[in-house]
Amino acid sequence: MRLARFDDNRLGLVDGDCVRDVTPALEVLPSVHYPVPPGDLLIANLDRVCERARALADASPALPLSSVALRSPVANPGKVVAAPVNYQRHLEEVRGDAALHHDNAINTIHRAGLFLKASSSVVGASDGIALEMLDRRSDHEVELAVVIGRRARRVTRAEALHCVAGYCIGLDITIRGSEERSLRKSVDTYTVLGPYLVTAGEVGSPDDLELGLSVNGERRQSSNTRFLIKKVAELVEFASSFYTLYPGDVLMTGTPEGVAPIYPGDTIEATISRIGTMRVNVRAA
Repeated sequence: MRLARFDDNRLGLVDGDCVRDVTPALEVLPSVHYPVPPGDLLIANLDRVCERARALADASPALPLSSVALRSPVANPGKVVAAPVNYQRHLEEVRGDAALHHDNAINTIHRAGLFLKASSSVVGASDGIALEMLDRRSDHEVELAVVIGRRARRVTRAEALHCVAGYCIGLDITIRGSEERSLRKSVDTYTVLGPYLVTAGEVGSPDDLELGLSVNGERRQSSNTRFLIKKVAELVEFASSFYTLYPGDVLMTGTPEGVAPIYPGDTIEATISRIGTMRVNVRAA
């Protein structure tokens, strides 16, 4: 199933080039009271929402996907956990280019570990990227984004994929510089998720997905998740050994080689097989 959050927090079931407005399916969500429990309410109740959405779909209005504004498929991610230099060729690329590493120590993911991005940086494809600090370089990084579906703490690799609700395309935008990654990658709009959430069962194995990125029609990044140094299950296991993961938390799995600068006026097209394609416009903040 492909679920979209669109326009003014409408819920849609993606059906080819259309989206069926199944917003009434949200009525199955439980009422919550302060203090609100951790996690995204929709993702925590995804099975119930999907069941209701299926029942409503045939009688729901169908809108062209091109006519709606696609928001982040996760409205309230508690945290965004990101994997640095998780493709070998990207590791070599960064180590070999001073404009990328800025004299920072570049370790393999086994030594560097993970880092956090601010949830306030998350937007959807239609929201676009608003570049800050135009005197500095900001780069695109396409990634497979993993959406956690249930509470997970110290899960084993064998259990890890059972904790995944679904997947989407992620853009991890970064300002180049000497500061810590979490600072340079947490700018507002610098985490783009979309175009919608594809449930784990529909994607199947996340370990053989083609991913790529073009800017203004120029192909820049092209790889496959089979080249991840730490695969998705290992990343979930690793992250949950440090943090409690909650429904709606997002795990960014790393980017392949080919990162490059983006500028106001650019259009990014990012694609991952079995998920889809999203187009994102870049502007000055």
